[in-house]
Amino acid sequence: MSIHPEDESILELFEQGGTLAEKAFGQLVQKYGESLYSQIRGLTRNHEHTNDVLQNVLIKVYQNLDKFKGDSALYTWLYRIARNETLNFLDKEKRRTGVDIDEPIIEIIAGHSVLDGVSAEDITNFLQEAIETLPEKQALVFQLKYFEDLKYSEISSRLNTSEGALKASFHHAKQKIEDFVLNKLNQ
Repeated sequence: MSIHPEDESILELFEQGGTLAEKAFGQLVQKYGESLYSQIRGLTRNHEHTNDVLQNVLIKVYQNLDKFKGDSALYTWLYRIARNETLNFLDKEKRRTGVDIDEPIIEIIAGHSVLDGVSAEDITNFLQEAIETLPEKQALVFQLKYFEDLKYSEISSRLNTSEGALKASFHHAKQKIEDFVLNKLNQ
């Protein structure tokens, strides 16, 4: 897989070490920080928790950037680290507090027989559980398209993947999520 030219220059600068590595890392944070924040915020739904996780992610990225092999797009690698750190944080937080820290993101409208008995929090949890069951690539594409509302062309550029492949991934992700949620509602 070829690395995006901008990412390649960041990686080359980072390899030089010292102040150049710090400059490269600053460029990486400037380029991807906002997207990583959005991705983490979508899972934590809490500004303070998002900042804590993002800080951990950036530390981990800085410590391991020299180990990035280029087997995937740089953003895919960053996304994987951010997703894993976020899920680990949420697990620890849930164990520590004994409460689910997710806030509802979907409002249930009265009048639908199946949905009337389900809380918005349950629907939110179903959606989150469904996303966690997706293969990594599908989860990433779904996150970028659905939650960040990026165009396929933007996602294609970021992930260095064709728009057709992204559309297929998004379609499969939506179908799996829909099946998962419907299955949960019909239990």
